[in-house]
Amino acid sequence: MNRSIFRIEFFAAALLGCVSSTNVTAAEHTLLPTPKTVHIGYFLSTLKPVLSIDSGDTVTLESIASIVPAVVDASGVVPPSALPQAMRDIYGTVQDRGPGPHVLTGPIEIKGAMPGDVLEVRILDVQLAIDWGYNRQRPYAGTLPDEFPALWNRIIPIDRTAKTAEVAKGVVVPVNRPFFGIMGLAPDSGRISSGPPGVHAGNMDNKDLTAGTTLYLPVHAPGALFSAGDAHAAQGHGEVDLTAIETGMRGTFQFILHKDMKLRWPRAETPTHWMAMGLNPDLDDAMRIAVRETIELIVEKYPKLTREEAYMIASVAVDYHVTQVVDGTKGVHGMIPKSIFKQ
Repeated sequence: MNRSIFRIEFFAAALLGCVSSTNVTAAEHTLLPTPKTVHIGYFLSTLKPVLSIDSGDTVTLESIASIVPAVVDASGVVPPSALPQAMRDIYGTVQDRGPGPHVLTGPIEIKGAMPGDVLEVRILDVQLAIDWGYNRQRPYAGTLPDEFPALWNRIIPIDRTAKTAEVAKGVVVPVNRPFFGIMGLAPDSGRISSGPPGVHAGNMDNKDLTAGTTLYLPVHAPGALFSAGDAHAAQGHGEVDLTAIETGMRGTFQFILHKDMKLRWPRAETPTHWMAMGLNPDLDDAMRIAVRETIELIVEKYPKLTREEAYMIASVAVDYHVTQVVDGTKGVHGMIPKSIFKQ
């Protein structure tokens, strides 16, 4: 086990004060995208799992870019051979789509998970899987919908060796911190769009959820039913034009089920910070939720601190980021530095 993963496990136990429900002989699984292992544009509480695992198991999961292959082919930027055959198979075969646009790999059933539990998702590794990505501006979407009314696509070559992408002539951005824009569980009932994030997590588009980060997600449906996709090679906080550098990605996750934890909203932690999240269609309300979650997290971790002291800490030491503002439900996440707590 490398040091970063050890630190996450250590701090997770210290933060949450819980006993994990894990199996003794954890298994390793691989889940590749095919027409039978993806779903497009939705989360569904009754969707049949494509993989069933035990708590403690590890899954290496791959996702494809959520763009019609013909659009990439027409660009002439990348050769046809650069598109994975799985991508062509999925878009040529899967008819049940929407209301969102995202191709999601899964769902994965965690045996024994029930509503009210918490699923810990350790993001052990994230790697780019292809040598290109895209950015899309859609009519009447994004942060400035009235100012950019035309459909616009840019196919962007990615240098996976240098870990860079030239997004415009002479403009090179790093792609060294890739992440899954969508990591989420099934809702409590019915079918919901993959577009807006929520208590199920989903399309959080949180650039800080990179390798070495741990997510804590409230379970709403039997089996939890985890799916992931919407791979991002690079993104700024806000994701203001609607998309990031969207691409294909391979990630390794470990899933741990907690029966003695309760959460209302998703939470996360890195080796250096705890992360409190707020999600709401109104950005002000998203900020309020993130601050309340910050207060709750601090007083849970340090019961001797009062709520007034936690509120003060949120003001003097916590950085709040606008996660994204383009998914209908907007996001704010607060980064709580672990280093300030000296106990």
